[in-house]
Amino acid sequence: MNDEVARSRGVAVLGSTGSIGTTALRVIARQPGRFHVAALTAFANSALLESQATLTNPTFVGLVSPNGVKPPESWRLGAASLVEAATRDDVDIVLNAVVGAAGLDATLAALEAGKRVALANKETLVVAGELAAAACARTGGEIVPVDSEHSAILQCLGRRDRTDVRRLIITASGGPFRTWSSAAIRSATLEDALRHPTWSMGRKITVDSATLANKALEVIEAHFLFGIPYENIEVVVHPQSVVHSMVEFVDGSVLAQMGVPSMELPVLYALTHPERVRDDGVPRFDPVAHSPLTFEPVRLSDFPALSLGLEAGRNGGAAPAVFNAANEQAVALFLEGKMNFADITASIDSALGQLGTMNGKDKASLLAADAAARAHVSRRAENN
Repeated sequence: MNDEVARSRGVAVLGSTGSIGTTALRVIARQPGRFHVAALTAFANSALLESQATLTNPTFVGLVSPNGVKPPESWRLGAASLVEAATRDDVDIVLNAVVGAAGLDATLAALEAGKRVALANKETLVVAGELAAAACARTGGEIVPVDSEHSAILQCLGRRDRTDVRRLIITASGGPFRTWSSAAIRSATLEDALRHPTWSMGRKITVDSATLANKALEVIEAHFLFGIPYENIEVVVHPQSVVHSMVEFVDGSVLAQMGVPSMELPVLYALTHPERVRDDGVPRFDPVAHSPLTFEPVRLSDFPALSLGLEAGRNGGAAPAVFNAANEQAVALFLEGKMNFADITASIDSALGQLGTMNGKDKASLLAADAAARAHVSRRAENN
């Protein structure tokens, strides 16, 4: 390793074969003197992972689910590879792009090791926001958000005191069903749900955007990231996805962060925060080309998953973990063709009604609530 790379910061990319992971690798490749890939992990796409490892030459490669393939002998296999990658001595920053609650252990382990976590895995804070905050307080670990909405809020806040904040305004594209009638939404197909109008994302998050469950997850995440009460966090529909979020201050002024709908900028900022570095690969913003910019209220009656998630966040305890797990399981079944679109929200509602008051005082109880919610949704699907 040459001296330039030796001075750069090692990054572990967890979930490297997904949309955020591949974006992160492009961004890192454009900053060779600042960052290098120290570790890669993926869940199943071993061919792409092998190609990534060849290009980036990390010191650690982990494959969570080999799925019958025979990976190189040097690779670590199994879910434990996520934690191992996140806690290595040559890793300075853990970019967690794992989808769902599966990313929880790696985030907590990295924070306990005092590392920066560039967090694209919003479920970590939804399921165990208090545990993550406690780990940061103990060790000096740091969470910097990768989601475009939370990156926008962070950039608007700067070093301002949180008591200066009146409101966080999180924008939503509205998803593929923004203009659909209630009846049409209930009969939406998988193909319909995966046709997002502005963002290119993985299948799970794309379905979450169609139900607006993703906005509930983002509100809960924002509550833990920035310490803002739920009653001071709002969601507004912004179809162009150019204004990524806004912060209203107590004097009435509002700051917004804008940019083309690309994840490259929030990934880069999560790595460099609070510094800004030049990157000519990030798409340029043309205000004329992206005009006009419009905003609309959320049709809560047509997208009840958002209301269910907000209520779960306000209730606290295990309710957010139940909401997240029920949503993950329902979306997985929908993607497998075992559930229709309307049943996703119905399953979440049912799980919260049965399990939302479970104990959530520690990691064991939160994982128990997670497992119970997944089982509940699966049983409900089998019986319908």
